[in-house]
Amino acid sequence: MLYIAMTFWLLAAVLTAWGVHRLWCAILPVKVVNVMLLPGTLIAVLGHVVGLLVTGATVTSATLYKNDGSGDPETTPDPKPRIPVVGAIIIGLLPLLSCGSAIYLASRYLGSSLMQRLPAGPVSADLPTALPAMFDFLRAQITLVESLVGALSASDFSDWRTSVFVYLLACLTIRMGPFKGTARGALGAIVLLGAGMAAITSLFDVADPRVQTGWAVLNLTVASLLLLLFVSLIVRGAVGLVQVLRTNA
Repeated sequence: MLYIAMTFWLLAAVLTAWGVHRLWCAILPVKVVNVMLLPGTLIAVLGHVVGLLVTGATVTSATLYKNDGSGDPETTPDPKPRIPVVGAIIIGLLPLLSCGSAIYLASRYLGSSLMQRLPAGPVSADLPTALPAMFDFLRAQITLVESLVGALSASDFSDWRTSVFVYLLACLTIRMGPFKGTARGALGAIVLLGAGMAAITSLFDVADPRVQTGWAVLNLTVASLLLLLFVSLIVRGAVGLVQVLRTNA
């Protein structure tokens, strides 16, 4: 059940990050969004390039911003990895792993005080299997977002580490969303990763790999993305309402 839950939460994080990025790009110019997310974009692009090199793919282009003025990162559109099927999965997985590793390092060295204020329960290894449990599950996520808001309110932003950590957390979590053309590889990689870890643990009787710190980082990632999604939806709705009122005025 642990690996099913891990797979579920990683899929939820990637899809939420993708949705938040799309919402931001609908409100602001794409180039402005990617400039704001520069640290996360840089790490994700580096992970993408490493994935191309590891799989023997052809790196024809890799830039932080396209030359066409759109502002999107430019990646190799048809990399043609030498490893069939698995190559596309590796290329999709490495940007996610790069951002996840960066979140872990940032939370360890910059955000320990914020993480200590978050509850450990909402991102649970036990997924709901009945309708009442589903509503409890949804309420737990609202509680998680509320806890993050409370933790941010109680944080000392006069300390540069707190401000830098919150900024890096937003950049890295949003950039967990896949680049154009790598979505299937990224989502497939998450599913295969969970299935592979479950198989290895079952076959070789390996000890439970879940570490409290690692699960806490997942807890923080999910909480941050849910909060960003909630705020982004409100802002997008407000912008759309203003546009409608101006059009019909």
